[in-house]
Amino acid sequence: MRRAAVLLAVPAFVWYLVFLVGPLVSVFFFSLTDASTLIAPRHLVGLDNFSTVLTDDVFWTSAKNTAIQVGIVVPVMVVLGFMLGYYLFLRPPLAGLLRILFFTSALLSVATKAMIFYAILAPDGLVNQGLGGLGLDGLRNNWLANPDTVLPVIMATDLWAGVGFLAVLFSAQLTALPTEVIDASKLDGCGNWRTMWYVAFGMVRGFVGVVAMLQYLWTLFLSATTVLLLTRGGPGTSSFTLSFLVWSKAFQQSDIGYSQAVGVILFVLGLAGTVLIRLGLRSRT
Repeated sequence: MRRAAVLLAVPAFVWYLVFLVGPLVSVFFFSLTDASTLIAPRHLVGLDNFSTVLTDDVFWTSAKNTAIQVGIVVPVMVVLGFMLGYYLFLRPPLAGLLRILFFTSALLSVATKAMIFYAILAPDGLVNQGLGGLGLDGLRNNWLANPDTVLPVIMATDLWAGVGFLAVLFSAQLTALPTEVIDASKLDGCGNWRTMWYVAFGMVRGFVGVVAMLQYLWTLFLSATTVLLLTRGGPGTSSFTLSFLVWSKAFQQSDIGYSQAVGVILFVLGLAGTVLIRLGLRSRT
């Protein structure tokens, strides 16, 4: 019986080694080479790529933007998602319709989301047209070409795309809570606000930690797609993030060694961040 279970697990283990461990090892290997492409001749250069990365102003701009993006998007998205999820848990009028509306953003492709925000924030888009119609022409802006607004636009896109999805997840998790505890807190005089944060949040704290870790990793590793579709890193390098820098160096500038050195740094940041989030939001039960 035990041998049969091991044999059944072998295909999954092989898949894991080939498609997860293999690429991870290759990232570390290429970060130590001067490879320009994956198939070009390469030579080991030790830690030279890391020295280049750490003295590159573009890297530090990307790191700063990534820190701002992660530091704002992840906590805001998790908090708003939890609050909306608790609201759905209370079964308000049209709760079913609200769930569908909140989940809609998860059904749209990243390209579609980018097109929506481009239409809204283009020079002749809905925002500028609305400001003009209200007589606020002084507030009109080229939102996607202004270094001061381009990163907030990318963060707003992430928030719009993710808050509703998290709300549905939290709502589903909250429905698994014992209703006796929620009812008892209300009998003790707790309003919805205190019940939400002091009772419900504590009971799903572990799940909040898992969601926060996943959202942290998504923001850290996958923001390149939104940046590419909306701004291509511009104007200049003002909207570069670390994940976009990996793509830019690898596919635009044919510098695989540099890009994978940044990839290693991203891996370390991802691992450290998930550990810290896990420690901070692990279940206390």
